[in-house]
Amino acid sequence: MITPGINQELQQLQGVYQLVTEFLITYSFQLVGALLIFLLGLWVASKVSRLVAKQFKKHNVDITLSNFVSNLIRILIIVMVGIIALSKIGISVTPMVAAIGAISLGAGLALQGMLANYAAGVTIIVTRPFVVGNTIEIKGESGVVKRINLGMTILTNEEGEQINIPNKHIVGEILHNSFSNKLVETQFNLSYSTDPEHAISVLTELLSNNPYVYQETTPNIGINGFNAVGIEMSVRYWVPTQSYFQHKYKVNLALYIALKQAGIEIACPIKEVHIQHQ
Repeated sequence: MITPGINQELQQLQGVYQLVTEFLITYSFQLVGALLIFLLGLWVASKVSRLVAKQFKKHNVDITLSNFVSNLIRILIIVMVGIIALSKIGISVTPMVAAIGAISLGAGLALQGMLANYAAGVTIIVTRPFVVGNTIEIKGESGVVKRINLGMTILTNEEGEQINIPNKHIVGEILHNSFSNKLVETQFNLSYSTDPEHAISVLTELLSNNPYVYQETTPNIGINGFNAVGIEMSVRYWVPTQSYFQHKYKVNLALYIALKQAGIEIACPIKEVHIQHQ
């Protein structure tokens, strides 16, 4: 014997079954068409994305920008096809588009810092003020560019530290790019009794044959000025950034040894004290 409660539930299930059956009969062609449109859209999105990535690779565009643009195009195509598929089965997409717009506005306001970093990352990749392997200095931080991401640029220094700089702090700022080498400037004083041309000759020969000095850029050696101590000499040369301090110390030691072996005196401050007896 079927109780009234069970009978009521069976009637409700029968009503749901009839509703689903009528919906499938009425909209079966629309559902199949919407599904085919969506599947075709996925295929087109994948093809277009690969084509864009291939063209970027052909023109040697940075891989980070290539992946970003190709994925963005793929997502946009899928969203457009999804809207078309929904409209095919009679679902109004106008409220959905409005809701997506409102959500996007809210997300944009909440994530404006992150979006600013991404926009700056695209600018860096397109304009290429530096590339991986260059030595840059920005806002007092310097190092070799290890990786350029859309959100941040990663540097490493000689101490092995990793420095993460948000891209929004790079674009629009004063940027120093010394590529793969860095300048060393050294000053010292020679006695006024020293022949400066001889000293310049000794230092030039040493720097021209030193394996730690970058030889593509000619070192500069000359008289920087004159003071109470002696002739102020200035030496400028380039060394690889990744071993900046190691090479700088070795080259400076070699400069000192070369001057000493050549009998050239490095002047130092001397204070004379006169004692007057009464």
